[in-house]
This record gives sequence, C-alpha cells and structure tokens, in this order.
Amino acid sequence: MPGMVLFGRRWAIASDDLVFPGFFELSLRVVWWIGILTLYLLHRGKLDCAGGALLSSYMIVLLVLLAVIICTLSAIVCVSMKEMVWASLGAAWITDDIQCDRTVVNGIIATVIVSWIIIVSTVVTIIIVFDPLGGKMAPYSSAGPGHLDSPESSQLLNGLRTAAASVWETRVKLLCCCIGKDDHTRVAFSSTAELFSTYFSDTDLVPSDIAAGLTLLHQQQDGIRNSQEPDEVVTHSPGPPQEADLDAELENCHHYMQFAAAAYGWPLYIYRNPFTGLCKIGGDCCRTRTAEYDLVGGDQLSCHFGSILQTTGLQYRDFIHISFHDKVYELPFIVALDHRKESVVVAVRGTMSLQDILTDLSAESESLNLECGVQDCSAHKGISQAARYVYQRLVNDGILSQAFSIAPEYRLVVVGHSLGAGAAALLAIMLRSSYPQVRCFAFSPPRGLLSKSLYEYSKTFIVSLVLGKDVIPRLSVTNLEDLKKRILRVIAHCNKPKYKILLRGCRYELFGGNPDNFPTELDGGAQGHLTQPLLGEQSLLTHGSPTYSFSSDSPLESPTKYPPLYPPGRIIHLEEEGASGRFCRAAAQYSARWAHESQFSKILIGPKMLTDHMPDVLVKALDSVVSDRAAYVFCPPGGGSNVDMV
Repeated sequence: MPGMVLFGRRWAIASDDLVFPGFFELSLRVVWWIGILTLYLLHRGKLDCAGGALLSSYMIVLLVLLAVIICTLSAIVCVSMKEMVWASLGAAWITDDIQCDRTVVNGIIATVIVSWIIIVSTVVTIIIVFDPLGGKMAPYSSAGPGHLDSPESSQLLNGLRTAAASVWETRVKLLCCCIGKDDHTRVAFSSTAELFSTYFSDTDLVPSDIAAGLTLLHQQQDGIRNSQEPDEVVTHSPGPPQEADLDAELENCHHYMQFAAAAYGWPLYIYRNPFTGLCKIGGDCCRTRTAEYDLVGGDQLSCHFGSILQTTGLQYRDFIHISFHDKVYELPFIVALDHRKESVVVAVRGTMSLQDILTDLSAESESLNLECGVQDCSAHKGISQAARYVYQRLVNDGILSQAFSIAPEYRLVVVGHSLGAGAAALLAIMLRSSYPQVRCFAFSPPRGLLSKSLYEYSKTFIVSLVLGKDVIPRLSVTNLEDLKKRILRVIAHCNKPKYKILLRGCRYELFGGNPDNFPTELDGGAQGHLTQPLLGEQSLLTHGSPTYSFSSDSPLESPTKYPPLYPPGRIIHLEEEGASGRFCRAAAQYSARWAHESQFSKILIGPKMLTDHMPDVLVKALDSVVSDRAAYVFCPPGGGSNVDMV
C-alpha cells in the first residue's frame, strides 16, 4: 500500500500497518490498566503514610487516563500528550523520598518506566517513518510521464532527485558517524546516497510492503519449484575430463577456503570455536611480535595472528605480511607461503565493518586501465578501488617481491570471501600481466562485479564457489531492480490483508508447509506492463491512486552508471540435496556442479539466502562435499556418477 499522507506529508507507513501496533498497544494498555487497578484495590488501605495521598491521587488519575486511552485509540496522539505530561509528573514523584509500602512504590516506578519507554518508542517511530520530501514528492509520485514533458517540470523533478540524494546522504552519515570524513569516505557517502535515492525514487512502498512482497515471492518460488516435474530439469552427465576438473577444483577450493576464512581474524575464529577458540589463541593475544613480523594496522594484531595460525595450520615464518588496516576502499589482507600447494597466497578479507559496507554500496561502474587486451574493462567502483589499494601495497611496497625472493618457484594464488572475493578477482586480473600463472579462488563473490568481456576473460584463471541460495552471488544493481519489479507485481495482484500475509509468512518461514495452501495472486490480471494496482476492500493495496508502475527505463538500468555486471570466472555451485531444512543444518548433504552465470540472474528468497553466505557454513559444506566425493571415488555406486553437471 502507498505511504500515508498526513499533514500534507508522505510517511513511510501505510494505513494497513496500524493493525499490529494498534492491537499490540490495546492489549498492553488493557493489561496495564488491570494491573494498576489490582494494585490499588489490594493496597489502598496501606497508603496512610507520608506521600500516600499524592500516590493515591496519582494511581486514580493514571487509571482514568488509561481507560480514556483504551476507549479513544482513534485520538491516540492527543491522549498520548496527556500521558506524557502525567509520566513527567510520575518521574518527578519518583525523585521524592516516599516512605510508603515498597510493593506499591515499586509498582508505580515500573509504570512510569513503561510510560517513558512507550513515549520514546513513539518518537523514534515517528522519526523513522517521516519522509522529509513527502510533501514535495507526493504530487509527482503518481504523475504519469506526460506530466513531466515541460522543461519546468523536468527541472523541478531533477531538483527533487538531488534533494532526495541529499536526504539519503544525511541518513548514511548519521548511521556511519564514527568512521571518519576523509576523501574516500565522502565519495562513498555520495555513491551510497545516490544508489538508494535512485532505487526508491520511482516507487511508493513502505517497509512492511517490502516484507510482505518478499514473503509472497518466497512462497511463489517454492510453489513453482514443487510444480516442476523431474524431467523438466535438463541435466547431463559430465564427461571424465570435466569430472576430474571439478574434483581438482573442489579440492583446491577446500584448501584455499581456510585462507579466506583466516583473513577475518579472531572474530570468525571465536565464532566458529566458541568453547575452545579463546583458550587456543589466548596466549598469542598477550604476545607482541610486531618487531619480528610485518603486522600492520589496528589493535589486537597478536589475537588475529594466533587465529590465522590456528586456521591455516602454517608456522610463524610462513607469513610475509599481515595487514588489518581497514578504511573505505582499503581492505585488510594477508600474504603467506603455502608449502603444501607451493604457492604464494594473498587472502583479502570480506565485509566486517561499516567501512566495508560503504565499499560494497559504491555500486556504480568504473572503467579500469588494464593490460589484458579486453575492450570493455569496467567493474564495480568500490571493489575495484579496494583491489587497486591492495595491488599498490603488494607491488609498490615490495611485498610480492619479498615473497618470491624466498620461494621463486611458487605460484601466485589470490583468494577471498564475499567482498574479499570480488577484490581478489579484480586483483588477480590486475596482476596477471606480471604473473601470468596467477590463479584466483573467489568464495561467494558478488554478482555485480565485472563487465561481460572481463567475465569471459576471467574464466581461464578464476574459479568462483557459490553455496545454495546465497544472495550475494545473485546481488547486483540489475537484479535488485528486477526484484523490485517482482515485489511490485506480486503485491499488486494479491487480494489478502497484509497482516495475514505477514503472519502466515512467519509461520511458513519457521515451520515450512505447502506454499499452494496460501494462494498469493488473483486469477487473471496483467503480468506484463502493470500501470495500476488491483483494488479490494481489504486487499494489500487499498488506495485507489495508480502509484505503482513498471517501466523499462528505470534510473537503475542506466547503461552508463549501472550497466549489467557479472560474477568472476567459472562457477561451482554447491546445492543442498533434498528438502531445505529451516533450523538444522548438521545433516545437510550437498552436490557440486559447474554452473552458468545465468543461473544466478535472479535473487532467490528463503531462510538460507543469508546463512548460506556465512564463511563458517561454506567451510562445513565444502568439508561435506569433498569427503563425500572422496568416498565416492573409492566406492562408486554401480560405476555411475552421482553428480550432475550443467
């Protein structure tokens, strides 16, 4: 439903969002009123004390006010102001020295505290749902293209878009107020604000609409998958060379994933080993080795070093450089000698800070100056800046020269997870002219990374690994725009009240069920160009204004700033076999196959779209796949292959 317009302003809340808070507040105040009444009736004979008259009067007035609030929730704003005044008097009374029964005093103190919690929560909610541009954008949000034909209207709309970007930039700065204000940070603020303002400029969705839309999309996706017949899935058995190549690359991924996980330092190690991790690295946390080894950036480097040693199984002398310097467009990384694989490993850390998030969100395309013979050398701006920083450190500071002076016959391998995977892929592309034998293993890389030509170029030396429904390898500006259109389409064709969608959606996410038991779309209706939502007396969309629209010329589909970008290299997809469990992952079994990038052209909704991205989950899945395939090599069932390849 479109956002409500109140006092001439648009708010990021719809009228059908009042079902839950209204019911919750009514229930809370009824229980509150009963509790105060019970307390007064049981203890009114004990109020003959110093301050007792004031306390008795306070309780009586509070009971009357609560009764008025319960009966007049339609005038909640006016009554809440009275409640705020009375809560202030209650706070003043608490500061006095009252010598009454402690049960009564404690009960009143609790009611005053609850009053202020509700008031503060209300103020915070108003701040969140208030749209500073609501009054200005409202006349144009529902206007058709013809309304903007005149130069004056176009100029005004451009001004509003600039103002919207300024509002988003202010919000981002408030959220990230503790990370400094250098040049890179200011650029990242502007890029992030422009992305958000552009993405939400042509829609009038409130947050609850998005939640309901995601719920409907998940059930719709599960229903489509369940309706597919087994013979609809086109697969073919891999040939022996491809199968051997898959086994070799899986073994490499299994080995180098430990380096990608080690780059996260002690937080991930403690998370993976909550009971024994601190004991294992505690001794290293108390030591100082900065004079003996090249450790750069931040505090608690010895704790990081201890966790890296435990994760990789290497010795102190095997590390060339460890940096946990973390700023916008500047990522931590480690350089080590891997004697088992005879390689110099560069591992780049993934997202772990607000600075990293700003790097992720600088999503416009940037041209790269590469010596690779590729025509269109463009990539994700924030990640390419981060890769360039690591490249300059490795080359200009002589880190790689130092490593290869120790082991000149070794091969260069670059690895990373998530944001680190994207940076590792671009770093490998930058280094390939100097190190032609470089290999890269990118674990759960973002989809919106490389231009089409760079994607094709990277297939010869980069391997990406994706687990299940992981959202990050499917995440790009183009896919986000597609997700927005799908959300608009599914909620526009839904005839169910929003609170029912959310309640049943929560039950479905927690306990599963049959998605066909809850139909999400009306029969018929246009599935193509949607210009106006379907209307119903209690449907998800109940406003009659034609607010939602699909358009092929979305600002986010600009071929210059936000062109389609692709993931790096060849892709190995680990898919969970059988039904996807909601809670237990211990018994999960996975199959591995080569996949095409087109299989990740849509964002899949589900409980595991986030958990499948976690590095510890990916490590467990790799352990399972590699051990299962090793057992299969020794005991093949009937001499056939149990792994499909696309």
